[in-house]
Amino acid sequence: MDNISLGLLWYVAFLFSTTVHEAAHAWAALRLGDPTAFLGGQVTLDPIPHIRREPIGTVLFPIVTFLVGGWMMGWASAPYDPIWAERYPRRAAWMALAGPGANLLIAIVSGLSIRLGVWGGVFVSPPVAYFAEVTLAATGGWWHGVAVLLSILFTLNVILFSFNLIPLLPLDGSAAAMLLMSERVAERYRDLMLNPAFSMFGLMFAWRAYDPVFHPLFRLSLRLLYPGEF
Repeated sequence: MDNISLGLLWYVAFLFSTTVHEAAHAWAALRLGDPTAFLGGQVTLDPIPHIRREPIGTVLFPIVTFLVGGWMMGWASAPYDPIWAERYPRRAAWMALAGPGANLLIAIVSGLSIRLGVWGGVFVSPPVAYFAEVTLAATGGWWHGVAVLLSILFTLNVILFSFNLIPLLPLDGSAAAMLLMSERVAERYRDLMLNPAFSMFGLMFAWRAYDPVFHPLFRLSLRLLYPGEF
């Protein structure tokens, strides 16, 4: 597959996964009493409102990282009412969990689609799996592109799910950690989260700490996908 075709498949998977993640945040916030993201047009699977809000994170940065490293990174965001989050820290925590939860759902659906393809003789397990090759097409043609897309969706969403659950600022796991705290501790913790210096440090530390975590996590996901093969 040429780089242009691979890049297009990468971008489809990235944009879809990011859009669903942020739409889940926005939908959960609406259900829990904060209509800010809904009024901003974020409760939608249409990627355009999310691109308009974060054009660098959803367009420019993914393209640059693909050209440099062969895979895509980026970000998006959904607005929320900080006063609502301060008043209802546990609701804000559940809202934060909605994004990673959506990524887990995409990973599961992608994995089930791969398994169905294997059972149907459309896909086969690869001798060595990596990011864009979790499964292989049993025949040529357009099934090869489907196999690559499902592979990227599966691995990318395993990463988005697990990385965002790290309980460090500014990741979703930092807000979700408040579910395990008392109201008083959660309020103090939320005050800490408002410090931008902690967010920068947390993101840098999480990125460095995640690298050794990803490889065993990826092997575990492959064993679940192909029992007895990896």
